[in-house]
Amino acid sequence: MKMNKASIVLLYFGFIFIHCDAKSIREKPQAFESFNVSYIQNLGSCSYSVVFTTSCSSTSYTRDQISIAFGDAYGNQIYAPRLDDPASRAFERCSSDTFEIKGPCAYQICYVYLYRTGPDGWKPETVKIYGYNSRAVTFYYDTFIPGDTWYGFNYCNSASSSHRWIGQTSFLFVVLWFVLYALI
Repeated sequence: MKMNKASIVLLYFGFIFIHCDAKSIREKPQAFESFNVSYIQNLGSCSYSVVFTTSCSSTSYTRDQISIAFGDAYGNQIYAPRLDDPASRAFERCSSDTFEIKGPCAYQICYVYLYRTGPDGWKPETVKIYGYNSRAVTFYYDTFIPGDTWYGFNYCNSASSSHRWIGQTSFLFVVLWFVLYALI
């Protein structure tokens, strides 16, 4: 039984749509209570721009102390112990705040953790990090940061398996295309 060209093309693009849709799933941030910042180097040899977008459903402002730690899969870690400054009106509802943070030079940033202490609460929507040796990366929080615990994302361990999965999937799509084309 032969399929017509339109059916084959529609089937092919259906597979591509399913593949693209599956990769858009976002994970939720996790608490990392054993995270230790005492061994983090703070050599200050590279500069990073970190853009925080505060959710419109956050508290109107926060007096809480906000800290950040991020890094790559090779142990290069950057830590800023206190970003907040109530006088600067940072971390207000529906706002974006950019901080320049110095730290050791890292490769592709693959994890970020935020730490909040104080009575007000704070709900970041996104944290976007720009670095010298890496592509910009966005972490999607959209949840209130719990108090007195490191809270965030660690994609470092899944990076190599993710690239392998994408390569295998792309290869399968090419093979599928040739098989479908041969059926025409």
